[in-house]
Amino acid sequence: MAICPAGHDSADEEYCDICGALLTGTPAPAGPAASAPAVPSTADQLDDCPDCGAPRGGRFCESCGYDFVLGGGSRGTRSSISSTPAAPSTLASAWVAVITADRGHYEATIAQGGPDATRVAFPPYCPERRVPLVGPEVRIGRRSQSRALFPEIDLAGPPEDPGVSHLHAVLLAQNDGTWQLVDPGSANGTLLNGKPVEHNVLIPLDDGNRIHVGAWTSITVRKG
Repeated sequence: MAICPAGHDSADEEYCDICGALLTGTPAPAGPAASAPAVPSTADQLDDCPDCGAPRGGRFCESCGYDFVLGGGSRGTRSSISSTPAAPSTLASAWVAVITADRGHYEATIAQGGPDATRVAFPPYCPERRVPLVGPEVRIGRRSQSRALFPEIDLAGPPEDPGVSHLHAVLLAQNDGTWQLVDPGSANGTLLNGKPVEHNVLIPLDDGNRIHVGAWTSITVRKG
């Protein structure tokens, strides 16, 4: 068992098994040069990883697993990272949802009748809210502790819009920075610019589009 200059025990008596350093006192081979590369014995002389640029601290790169002695990755880290797909990227300030109570939508909804129409009152106070559209999706609905559902645009209030399903609609980010709307099957439906939205159909959104859900909720999507 040989000991390298860094104090590692090595079964290989020419190059350290741990850091790959050339063992001191090892006679030079009489024939052609050995296939293993000579490695500096001091830490401050070690080269950075040629694959990821991380500082070298031993035989294997702690960031990507590159083998400084044999060359190439030996721990499979790089392949697992590179195979992970990137989620659609959107800037936090690129799009915003402006949420208000729309009396016109409320009156049209109540005029259609229904078993609960007479019990639903327009809220006397419903401050405007703004929710940035970030991440791969933004869900519209009402939170439910029992279902572990916490939508990004939560219309559970106060005031609560009783006409909104727990998962009413979803805004989906696209790779080009735009958004699309889908209603996965809400009980009371979704309107886009006053027109009904078919269930499970993706619809591209433009700056200024108005989404109506529930008894009175209006959501206007704004870019910038």
